[in-house]
Amino acid sequence: MSILVKEAEKYIFDLFSKKLSNKFVYHNLAHTQRVVKEVQGFIDSLKLSEQDAENLLVAAWFHDTGFIKGAENHEQESVKILTQFLQEKKVEVKRIEAISALIMATKMGHKPANDLEKIITDSDCAHLGDKTFDDKSALLRREWETLANKKFTDAEWLATNIDFLINVHKYHSEYALKNWTKGKDKNLSKLLINQKKLEDELKKNKKKKEALDLKKNKSNVPERGVETMFRVALKNHMTLSNIADTKANILLSVNAIIVSLALSNLLPKLDNPSNNYLILPTVVFIIFTVASIILSILATRPNVTQGKFTKEDVANKKVNLLFFGNFHQMELSDFEWGISEMMQDRDYLYGSLTKDLYFLGLVLNRKYKILRLTYTVFMIGIIVSVLTFAIAFKIQETGTFL
Repeated sequence: MSILVKEAEKYIFDLFSKKLSNKFVYHNLAHTQRVVKEVQGFIDSLKLSEQDAENLLVAAWFHDTGFIKGAENHEQESVKILTQFLQEKKVEVKRIEAISALIMATKMGHKPANDLEKIITDSDCAHLGDKTFDDKSALLRREWETLANKKFTDAEWLATNIDFLINVHKYHSEYALKNWTKGKDKNLSKLLINQKKLEDELKKNKKKKEALDLKKNKSNVPERGVETMFRVALKNHMTLSNIADTKANILLSVNAIIVSLALSNLLPKLDNPSNNYLILPTVVFIIFTVASIILSILATRPNVTQGKFTKEDVANKKVNLLFFGNFHQMELSDFEWGISEMMQDRDYLYGSLTKDLYFLGLVLNRKYKILRLTYTVFMIGIIVSVLTFAIAFKIQETGTFL
């Protein structure tokens, strides 16, 4: 290491320790040392003249000294500090200008004019291609928020970094392209993955918020209106169920009377050989009547369920405690506990009423389907039986149907 470089290093240590604000958590001595280290890596890998190497190292030590006076136009301030230092060391003007140009090359957006400018520019952004990128990015964000009052959300900061890596920054030297591009691409991929995760999380939170808002809006529905709706709907279903049962009972009674009359009046006459023509009509009549009776019974036959539930069923809101079939074999204490839990949970209570209404509708659907079939069988049976009796009487009287 040359004497000039050693003196520059000592000068920078003393300058930053005395005049640089602690608020510069990124642009500080540690950052300067890292840039110097990267420049030294270039020097060790490339065949540079002793003066070019010395110029690069001095420029690296001084490139951020202007931050002692603030972030704005810090490159120009760095050049002023460098110029004063080199003049005191009796360095020729032409060389001072060359080192100053290297410092100005680190300004954002500058296009390097030669290999030395490429080296210092790439060294200044070497962290973009190594594993410390996340840490350095966090420090830069903190510095901007503290000193420039630039506030970023996580999504905004990710977008800013992604845009910088894709659209703004690029390495210029062959050494940087070979050694740091792969790391930069990895860091960019990590940012894109984090951005996708954050977007998914934001969408998830948005859906949760919408669900909560919807739930809140639902909770604003008047309780009396909801209760009236359930009361009217359940009453209508029960009325329809009673009508179905009444119709089934009527058909059951009528067909039972018909069978009784048939058995008491028709069957005794069948013993007489002269009444053989009545056998077929009687059998047809009785078959349709018995079928109507069976269908009427099916329409009104109750469905027996297990009649038990567990505390897990209540906790998971899987059981409807408003239907007797779900609790008729439970102990009173367990049933009272379940009802108490349900009454404390508004969603569970209304959910149970909704299920009760739904399954009652399924029962009604089954009843009315069977009832419709029963009426159809009864009607066809009457028609077929009457026609059969008429044909039988005609054949008996004339000996032929025609």
